[in-house]
This record gives sequence, C-alpha cells and structure tokens, in this order.
Amino acid sequence: MANFKGHALPGSFFLFFGLWWSVKYPLKYACRKHRKICWFGSKVGFQRVEVIEGIVKAIFALIGMLAEQFVPDGPHLKLYNHEEKQWDHLMNWQHSTMYLFYGISGVMDIITHTTKAVPVAMDRLMLAIAVFVEGFLFYYHVHGRQELDQHIHLLLLYAVFGGALCIFLEIFFRGNIILELFRCSLCILQGSWFWQIGFVLFPPGGGPEWNQNDHSNIMFITMCFCWHYASSLMMVAANYGIIIW
Repeated sequence: MANFKGHALPGSFFLFFGLWWSVKYPLKYACRKHRKICWFGSKVGFQRVEVIEGIVKAIFALIGMLAEQFVPDGPHLKLYNHEEKQWDHLMNWQHSTMYLFYGISGVMDIITHTTKAVPVAMDRLMLAIAVFVEGFLFYYHVHGRQELDQHIHLLLLYAVFGGALCIFLEIFFRGNIILELFRCSLCILQGSWFWQIGFVLFPPGGGPEWNQNDHSNIMFITMCFCWHYASSLMMVAANYGIIIW
C-alpha cells in the first residue's frame, strides 16, 4: 500500500519480532549459563516457544497479504488489467510477495520444531531467504522515483541485507549470542525505519510535505537513520542487561 498504513503495518511486524527476539535470545543465553537456577530453560520449553513464534509469524504474514490485496484500492488478486492492458497494482503485489516468504518461514519454523523431517538449520535458512527476498524486491521498488523517496528506501536495504547475512551465518553458528543480538538490532531498525518512511512520504494528519529534491533533507534522513540504529542498539542492550541481571 502506497500510504502511511502500508508502511506502518510491516514496521509494526518488524518491531514486534525485533523486541521479542531481544528478550528471547538473552534469556536462552542466560539459561545455558545458569541451568540450575533458570526456570524457563528446558529444551522442550524453548521448542514450544519456537513453534508459537512460527505460528505468529505465519499469521502476521497472512494478515499482511490480505491487507495488501483487499484494501479498497488494492488489486483483489488481479495481476493484469486487461482493459487498460497493463500490470495492476504491482506495488501491492511486491509487498504481498514479501509477506509470502515470511509466511513460508513461519511454516518452516513449525515443521522444524514439531517434526524431524527437516534439518534444524532449515528454519534459519528460510528466514535468511525471506529477508533477502525483501531486500531484493525493495531494491527494484523505487526506480524512477524522486531523490528523497529513493534514498530513504535504499537506506532500509542496509538493515535488510545486513540481517539476511547475519541470519545466514546463524545456519553455521547457531546459538551465537553476538549474531542473535545483531539480528535483533537490525530487525528493530527495520521496523522503526518503516514507520519513519511513512512519516516522511505520507505525513499523517495533513502535515507539510518534505521537499523531495532538497539535499539537506537527504543529509538529515541519513543522520536520522543512524539515530534509529543507535536507539535500536540501546533497546537491545537494555533488554539484555535486565535479563542477564
């Protein structure tokens, strides 16, 4: 959806998972170090958490796909407009494709942690693929747009591709707390930056529009991206510190 809600929705999803992971992974790390005093540290307990997380991820992805397709100005599952002889609402279809891969990742989480049909690392592989597809779609999402619009979306790719690489490394270094915390910080960054994109490109409440070709706006947005990441790191550090303490 090319509006404020269309950016707030995925932003909320990423913020939710980033904040949840910033609690879950330090908790798992603390339980590995202090097995005797950790009341939540059983393998079965965390396995159930992974299954629930997969279900929530799949539900969120389904909500995102339905929202993209069936909003009043959406494509309603129509990919090609035969009357006008052109593709129909490709932006919504791209967003739906992004949600589709996250939904597949959620299903893979459920399969991985409820059966022995696939290797355990498949959940990380599918999540890495989903994040990579998100970045791949967004890279070709803003061609031909105004300068600020392109720049603010391309900044998002640093968080997306960084997250994809981090999750891919987790396939081989599963349980590495450094990689897990790094992934948390990038996921929170994605979520907050989606909200920032919405506020810049579609100011709610009829606020003043940003000058798309003003270089000072581009400089400020770049600096603002760094502030977002600093805030993300502080959130992860705070959650880690509280849980370890």
